Amino acid sequence: QVQLVESGGGLVQPGGSLTLSCAVPQSIFSRHAPMAWYRQGPGKEREFVATFTSGGSRTYADAVKGRFTISRDTTTNTVYLLMNNLTPEDTAVYYCSVQYRESVYWGKGTKVNVSWGQGTQVTVSS
Repeated sequence: QVQLVESGGGLVQPGGSLTLSCAVPQSIFSRHAPMAWYRQGPGKEREFVATFTSGGSRTYADAVKGRFTISRDTTTNTVYLLMNNLTPEDTAVYYCSVQYRESVYWGKGTKVNVSWGQGTQVTVSS
């Protein structure tokens, strides 16, 4: 069974950066195979983020344009998503997909949480 494997998700503060990776089986990795990242935020439908088209050009959703960059390494069969200047609205499970011939393959996703965190209380007393 063909399986894509995403990694690189985690907790990051607003304004921070993360790079997601997607390991693609060699059997379906092709320069001409459209490769894309999608995401699904809490309570939202899955939405398009970025893609390499079959012609090799890159397209981005308006919400991430100028902040995210999709790239790929043909020597390691890996697709990347570099995410800069993250905001809480980028919190989602990110999925990698590859269209090869007549099939579309998906990974199980990697979770990205953009948050300041719960913080920690500091008490100063004399």
